[in-house]
Amino acid sequence: MNPYILATLLFGLGLGTTITFASSHWLLAWMGLEMNTLAIIPLMAQNHHPRAVEATTKYFLTQATAAAMLLFASSTNAWLTGQWNIEQMTHPLPTTMITLALAMKLGLAPIHAWLPEVLQGLDLTTGLILSTWQKLAPFALLVQIPHTSPTLLMVLGLMSSLVGGWGGLNQTQLRKILAYSSIAHLGWMILVLQFSPQLTLLALLTYFIMTFTAFSTFKLNKTMNINSLATSWTKAPTLTALTPLVLLSLGGLPPLTGFMPKWLILQELAKQNLAPLATIMALSALLSLYFYLRLSYSMTLTMSPNNLTGIASWRLSSSQFTLPLAVSLMATLALLPLAPATMAALTP
Repeated sequence: MNPYILATLLFGLGLGTTITFASSHWLLAWMGLEMNTLAIIPLMAQNHHPRAVEATTKYFLTQATAAAMLLFASSTNAWLTGQWNIEQMTHPLPTTMITLALAMKLGLAPIHAWLPEVLQGLDLTTGLILSTWQKLAPFALLVQIPHTSPTLLMVLGLMSSLVGGWGGLNQTQLRKILAYSSIAHLGWMILVLQFSPQLTLLALLTYFIMTFTAFSTFKLNKTMNINSLATSWTKAPTLTALTPLVLLSLGGLPPLTGFMPKWLILQELAKQNLAPLATIMALSALLSLYFYLRLSYSMTLTMSPNNLTGIASWRLSSSQFTLPLAVSLMATLALLPLAPATMAALTP
């Protein structure tokens, strides 16, 4: 892609998210979301492959539906209450509709089916943008609106964590596994949103760090499915040794960084007298942990049939830029001791 066009599209992505962040009026927030969608579509379709075009079309239709639903709900709220302000959502009907529209934009269960299909049709770099940056604007709106129906968020969160765990069990494509991982993580964030927005923000930031590490690792090794993970050790032996820890961190295993948000969210749910819900969420994390263990096993304990050409890769110097991956990998593995300081920084 032409660098000038790429720079314009990335600027559009940043501007759309910033407009949504800065707006207190629903029309401005909607405009920022639309800019976000329109800026990423050329990035998604840049390969001109039928699979990429199909994924782009699915993404566009889903996002357009969610945006139309959001605009209709905000207009309904203005009609019923006379308010366009995001924080003045007092009527339960438009609030519920907007929550569902934002859930569709994020890919929360039960309106999640587009996310694995879309992510499977993209290259890893665009998939990373879709899994991280594109979540920021809808989350900013979800945090701001007053939630009149706590049951809705609990149902969305619980379903997302269960669907994200079950959906990834029988997958062999890494991008689909990462999509279901995204759905499961979003479930944890949405569940605790009404009780502690700071915890949602912490979970979102740690998810971004871990997902960036996972996508960058697969991109460095040029792996797209589970079977090709077995060839990773010939390309980057040290990274291959550390990647299982990254995957287990995504699964939320102590003492890695991914354990921190899950631990604090379970603690918050227990404080709210929701022990049965916390138990189900903890058990749903085991489902995700299983498919991360499958990836770890394929990467470290299986070996592909090798020839002299194949096993010579690690002797050749790589020209890929690995500093961001190294920094995010260390953050993925070692941020748990900073949990008290992180919570203190996020608490107003």
